[in-house]
Order: sequence, then C-alpha cells, then structure tokens
Amino acid sequence: MSETSAITSVEIGSAEALRRYETFMTVARNRLTTRQFRPDYVVPREHYEMILEAARHAPSGANAQPWHYIIVTEPELKRRIADYFVEEQRLRAKLKMKFPTPNYRGLETAPGFIVVAADFRFIRAFPVLMDGSALDLQYRENAERILLQSVAASTMSAHLAAAALGYNVWWVTAIGQEAAQNEMKPLLGIPEDLAVIDIMLFGPPLKPPYKRWKKALPQIMSWNRFDPANHMTLEQIEDWIKTTRHKVMYRDEAKID
Repeated sequence: MSETSAITSVEIGSAEALRRYETFMTVARNRLTTRQFRPDYVVPREHYEMILEAARHAPSGANAQPWHYIIVTEPELKRRIADYFVEEQRLRAKLKMKFPTPNYRGLETAPGFIVVAADFRFIRAFPVLMDGSALDLQYRENAERILLQSVAASTMSAHLAAAALGYNVWWVTAIGQEAAQNEMKPLLGIPEDLAVIDIMLFGPPLKPPYKRWKKALPQIMSWNRFDPANHMTLEQIEDWIKTTRHKVMYRDEAKID
C-alpha cells in the first residue's frame, strides 16, 4: 500500500461533489452495530491495513496523532479479554447499576479485533503550562479533551472504513477502569505509560443487522444561537434513562414507540 497519494480536489457543489457526498452517506448510514459475528470468518490482513490506513489520516490536535492500534488475532488473547469483560458485566450486576449491559462473550468470537491505545503524554503538545498550578489544571483538562477527541476521530475513520468494506462493527468502550488497564496492557505488551481507550470489533453479522434510532436533524442543529427547544433538563434526562435508553440501545428503530 502506497505511503502517499495524490491530493484530489473537487469543485464545491458540483455533480461530482454531490456524488461523493451520497457515497459517503451510504457508508455512514450503514455503519451498523452488531454484537454477534460469524465466528468462521477470517479477516484478510489487507482489510486490517485498509481500515487502519483510514484511521491514520484522521485529524488530531497539534497533528500529534497520539494513537496506537493493536490487531488481535490469537484466539487465546480474545478469550482472556472477553473473560475480563464478562467479569465486569457481573460486577455491574452486583453494584445494581441498572445498565443494559450487552453480552461481552461476543468479543471472543469477533473475527476483526483491534485494541485502541492512546499516549496521554502528548497533552504536552497542546496549550498547557506544566507547572502544577490551578490554571495549568484547567489547561490540562482541555488538553485531555483534545487528545480524546483526536483518538475518537481516528477510530471513527476506522469504523467507516470497515463499514465501506461491508463489515458490521461493535465499539467497546467500557475500559476506563484501572482494572481493565491492569488486565489488558500486560496481556498485549502495551507500555505502562499508554492507556487502552476502547476496542473495535468487526466482521460479518451472525444475524441480519438493523438500524438503531437516531435523533432527527433539527434536534441536534442550531443556527447562530443554541435552540432552547433542544435543551433537556436533568429531570428529562433521568426520565429518558429510565424509559427510553434500553429501547434505543438494542432495538430496531422501526420498533421504537
């Protein structure tokens, strides 16, 4: 795969530009989540490379590119990572979190398996004082947001590339706890000063996928000033969690009442 490619431009608003937009939106709309994959499928090496080629072209703060991707193909590694998440699932139940947790055993049989790590030392590349002052803490908080947004942009590019290749994807994000870091970093040889951020699973779905509910465009878009109609009170958010969250997480959008 070529390291460089010619930059192509297109006239804004032209028929070619609109065609490219529609092609992109077909991919974006069909980036579907599934948590059960065909266990017999083997992802070709070149597909991993194509997906991460898209990831490496993502924007990042200070062009720091603070991400690393570890491709996991060994069944035993997948099983041990799945074991951790199953234990996390049980812990949530004991803690009575009332979160509709998915079946994490599906990690074990996912054909495509990529662990995403970030190097938080790169917050030094952003506007920070690094003197431990109260003002520095404010800047460091913003720097961490910049870094996380950067890694998210790269990961989303990978998801869209996988969707373009015809795969369904599962974005596993429940790994912020120290226990998750302690479990996975030694297992995968990840340096101590890096952090595991999330896991990207992909492959052909075991069952036909479905589209999940998405907010309508007017619910997320405002012009010049924030639209007050789109602001939810804390009470409304609590009610949404209680009455709606479990529906929109796991149901076909056509079956959301």
